[in-house]
Amino acid sequence: MAAALALAARSRGRTAPNPGVGCIIVADGKAVGRGWTQPGGRPHAEAMALAQAGEKSRGATAYVTLEPCAHVSPRGPACADLLAAAGVARVVAALGDPDPRTDGSGFARLRAAGIAVEQGVGAEAATRAIAGFLTRRARGRPHVTLKLALSLDGAVALASGSSQWITGEAARAHGHVERARHEAILVGRGTWQADAPRLDVRLAGLEGRAPRRVLLSTRAAPDADVTVIGAPEQIASLDGVDHVLVEGGAATAAAFLAADLVDRLLLYRAPILVGGGRTLPDIGLASLADAHGRWRLLDTRPLGSDRVEVYERQRNGG
Repeated sequence: MAAALALAARSRGRTAPNPGVGCIIVADGKAVGRGWTQPGGRPHAEAMALAQAGEKSRGATAYVTLEPCAHVSPRGPACADLLAAAGVARVVAALGDPDPRTDGSGFARLRAAGIAVEQGVGAEAATRAIAGFLTRRARGRPHVTLKLALSLDGAVALASGSSQWITGEAARAHGHVERARHEAILVGRGTWQADAPRLDVRLAGLEGRAPRRVLLSTRAAPDADVTVIGAPEQIASLDGVDHVLVEGGAATAAAFLAADLVDRLLLYRAPILVGGGRTLPDIGLASLADAHGRWRLLDTRPLGSDRVEVYERQRNGG
């Protein structure tokens, strides 16, 4: 399942509104077919893996990160039907699909065809892998990652507002990888005017993964290639966007935090002291007690002389 999840990660940010799914077909202890959701949402992971495996699929086990779909689309057949027709003996899935067109029907169809079904393997990792798809269905909006570059004393910029560059090249490269994993990048009007950000992906081999550029502003779009929203909640209206990366500035970050729309934090900490620099404005907390228990550390690692910390928002029910 870990390998199937790694395949699913290849399509992150390129499949919305479909989820990015990974599938591996295993026969006689060997992987005979591998697939992941292709850009635009088709072919699905199972179709790709089955096509690669061919006749070796018969009697094999399919490891898939999400319940195989049960609905026929003009763009392709139902994956549950494909698995049954291929003669797969067993399907191991990480998660059920909340899409009402499937939502248990995929598993039911597999079992009706005599296929053994196991669910829940790698569920926590799979939930994070398709967080955008799940957030869109549960909350009616994209999954939001807030990126902040901070000094040791918590500054996000100099007192003048300049923030280029708090972190070094390794951290900035990591940030470009994150851009490639999102369908949209969002900044505020202040950052747009001060930094004139390109908001593209500048890593060799990933240049084609330029996300949609979104501006939080009450004024008209400064560029025809920019989508303007007037409030953080309006991210729900961004069609084909399941993952939004909020990059700046401090007021925009605070607005998303105050609206409780941030699901994931990316904190890049640089070993510098600024003194008197700009920090986040008020985010609506009534007391320090309200600040505790909101964020869980998922990962931390060095990036050159800097360090990245990844946090996940803890909400009622998970």
